[in-house]
Amino acid sequence: MSDPANWSNREMVTDNDLVIAPDQATTLPGLFRQRVTRTPDRTAFRQFDRQTDKWREYSWRQVAEAIGCWRHGLRIQGLQRGERVALWLANSVAWVACEQAALAEGLVVVPLYARDNAANLAYILNDCGARLLVVDSAAQWRQLRGCGHALPSLQQVVCLEHIDESGRPESLWPVAQWLPRDPVADNGPILQSNDLATIIYTSGTTGRPKGVMLSHRNILWNCWAVLQVHPARPDDLFLSFLPLSHSFERTVGYYVPMMAGCCIAYCRSLQELAEDMRLIRPTILISVPRIYERIAARIEEQLERKGRLARWLFAAAVTVGFRCFEAQRDQRTPTLRDRLIWPLLRQLVAIPMLERFGGRVRLAVTGGAPVQEGISRLFLGIGLPLVQGYGLTEAAPVVSTNEPANNRPTTVGPPLPGIEVRLAEDHELLVRGPGVMLGYWQQPELTAEVLDADGWLKTGDIARIDHGFIRIIGRSKEILVTSTGEKVAPVAMEMALEQHPLIDQAMVVGEGRPHVAALLVVNPQAWMRLAAHLGLDADDPASLDSDAARAAALSTVSGLLRAFPAPAQVRGVCLLSEEWTIDNGLLTPTLKLIRDRVAVRYARQINELYRSTRSVSLARQGAAPLHDEQSGSP
Repeated sequence: MSDPANWSNREMVTDNDLVIAPDQATTLPGLFRQRVTRTPDRTAFRQFDRQTDKWREYSWRQVAEAIGCWRHGLRIQGLQRGERVALWLANSVAWVACEQAALAEGLVVVPLYARDNAANLAYILNDCGARLLVVDSAAQWRQLRGCGHALPSLQQVVCLEHIDESGRPESLWPVAQWLPRDPVADNGPILQSNDLATIIYTSGTTGRPKGVMLSHRNILWNCWAVLQVHPARPDDLFLSFLPLSHSFERTVGYYVPMMAGCCIAYCRSLQELAEDMRLIRPTILISVPRIYERIAARIEEQLERKGRLARWLFAAAVTVGFRCFEAQRDQRTPTLRDRLIWPLLRQLVAIPMLERFGGRVRLAVTGGAPVQEGISRLFLGIGLPLVQGYGLTEAAPVVSTNEPANNRPTTVGPPLPGIEVRLAEDHELLVRGPGVMLGYWQQPELTAEVLDADGWLKTGDIARIDHGFIRIIGRSKEILVTSTGEKVAPVAMEMALEQHPLIDQAMVVGEGRPHVAALLVVNPQAWMRLAAHLGLDADDPASLDSDAARAAALSTVSGLLRAFPAPAQVRGVCLLSEEWTIDNGLLTPTLKLIRDRVAVRYARQINELYRSTRSVSLARQGAAPLHDEQSGSP
């Protein structure tokens, strides 16, 4: 197996003229052609080949040849300009080749989430009228066929894996038979920058997914604006593990490195992410908060096994390191004590922790959802340059981002250059700029609701803007209004609750109720420790509903929410052991909570919370909270 640690040493390039401007590219396939022309033999992608058990490198020229073959296959299929091609594929060079081929032929690409359920995918395929679907495996096609939804517009399905000819459906073709071996000989149709390039379906937290229509210009401009704030170097190495169906990964983790001439390495799987980070040693990470939360949880579990000294050293490193981070950001000199102790803590704690990321990450970006303040403090404290950004698919998608030199981790940073933001009367964030979508696919009325004649997009997010930095408060549709008329933003509360080791997931409820309460999914290990402390049987489901467990959890919750206003004080809790996942329909493919479904699933428990006065009486008893020595937190 080749050694990824040596890859960057072979191709150190510092010529920033390699960056391709939007007016030079014009379209997304134009961007790719420009990249091939400028750096044909540089490594474009790295991908693990499980058949040979080796990492394989692909140059821009090699990928261009593959794209030519895919374009030939699309032409043979007889697809017409503007028709839709859907991709239900894992991140791979094949994803890139198929997508670029479809774009170059004037087709519209519809990416599908690999972990989405079949019924949802069938809805999307029918809504966009996809004519061709490309899948990784025949099992995916069987899953679609078995969901009970007809797919009348779908003409053909191409599968990347080998298919046994016996019993093969007529519409399902293995790529080895479908794909011509010779590429097309011409450039194809002439495309314009404002042509529709892709339809990206939102994850459907409040109903059916909506198809966001983005032009070539929308995406190219957003890439260029990102590069003005976070310049990428041609020797940067991106590690791609978020699905390319996610607009954040597709723009920032795919088109941005293409525009800058960087290399992209595809992670083998999320299960192998930790090993791949150490092996590949990326310089830039693009992720959602959940990945950092999982890494933080693993760190905490390991510290628990190592004992009190390790926990104390880690906590000290985070505290001192974060103070040094703030001093550097604010152009202050750290205190003498911090200057003396930090080099030792950095050597003992921070550097070994950073090695888990490969040891040379110069920029780690988190977006797609709010990040817990404690998570930001942890990673910034050990020296990981973690910046939070904000965006939405309707804006192609990045709206704002912090930058390392002026990083305010409780905000999502100032808007990108060229983007205008303002607040409506109800503090909803409005956005205007070249990245704002063309509209929703076949939904002009819904488009008019969120996009006015002057180009202002209603984001649906409640925000504050302090000295140019945007702070997201919560979703306007998620604001709870109690029966007393008080308005409560649950997301910030849930993030505060999920920072505690006992609480893996939280949902605050209270719409139309006299006060707010919380559903809490407990961490299995932390629950075992709490149950033992309370003299309960952790394996008995009834223990979660015991007065002692609720009292301890409620008191802990009260402490975590102490800084929140009075209407946001939780007066009842329900402890749950079932994790909320994509598979059980309670999370979207982008790991967002589907509140309506959670509320329906636990309607009985929620009603019990408000029928009973037990939660209020428990709060008045002043039950002892779960302290650090009980939870094992550092």
